Amino acid sequence: MFVRRSNEEEKNKAMEFGIFLPISGRASGPDTLIEAARSAEAQGFNAVWSADRVVTPWQINTSYPYSENHEFIVPPDRPFLDSLTCLAFLAGCTEKITLGISVLVLPYRHPLYWARVAVSIERLSRGRLIMGVGIGWMEEEFAALDVPFKARGRMTDEQLQIIDALWTQEHINFTGQYYNFQDLAFHPKPLQKPRIPIWVGGEGQQAQRRAARYGDAWFPYFVTITPAELQAGYAHVQAQAREAGRNPEQILLTCCRPIELTAQPVPQDERHLRGTPEQLVEALQEYRRIGVKHLALQFMVPRWPDRVEQIARFAQEVMPQLRA
Repeated sequence: MFVRRSNEEEKNKAMEFGIFLPISGRASGPDTLIEAARSAEAQGFNAVWSADRVVTPWQINTSYPYSENHEFIVPPDRPFLDSLTCLAFLAGCTEKITLGISVLVLPYRHPLYWARVAVSIERLSRGRLIMGVGIGWMEEEFAALDVPFKARGRMTDEQLQIIDALWTQEHINFTGQYYNFQDLAFHPKPLQKPRIPIWVGGEGQQAQRRAARYGDAWFPYFVTITPAELQAGYAHVQAQAREAGRNPEQILLTCCRPIELTAQPVPQDERHLRGTPEQLVEALQEYRRIGVKHLALQFMVPRWPDRVEQIARFAQEVMPQLRA
């Protein structure tokens, strides 16, 4: 039986690093995915992360919160593979690297369905799955799926209650506003105990409250933020956890960030991860100091071969100095 490390053990570890998989864009495909995951594993990354998208409308008026110009970064005519399917595929192509999703938009799928898929991946990977979860942002995608956009937060809260019961209880009952069922069995249970780790995405106060009540980690994706601002948000998560009757030490601080390696030194701005390996080491020391336990990195180079080169440089020249 696979038992997850305790939070005290997690907090005493060096900062971990993950990278986003190329599941979207022209380079996406089986050979590229295998190459990306296996090379990340060989280079010492701790996790690979799969983004989530069900449909992409041709016209998107909703402001995208995760790019500097607030426009969605994947054009509608580019391939976008299914997040969970990609992780299931890579479970059989890798041996030890953690497989993560950042983040599964919970209202898009019924919890009884995706909980089964997640446990299947976790079992087939021998306990190597982390579930990043979130409420979504694109109104047009919600409309296409006939899911009420304004109810997405309440639906997500119900789903997080449901999956905790599915993964830990024998006779499962739930009565809510959006989901109702009685006396269900759910097997197999996850290998990780007490459940598959739930890392709650989102940056605002409601996301922080959700992480405090239901999560094993707060997992925001900030495009521009200082480490001090991230630390302040985490302090709010911990305060909310205390109010909810949880031990605040049970919620880890994790984060997604865009990153760019440069050949020459560039002016430094603590709101961005951009620069030479030496500059990035110095910038990331501050993330380690404030207690970030895992940093999921999205290398922002458009062409896949260039991205491969930057990832390798990061693994060789940056990571070892932050694990010393």
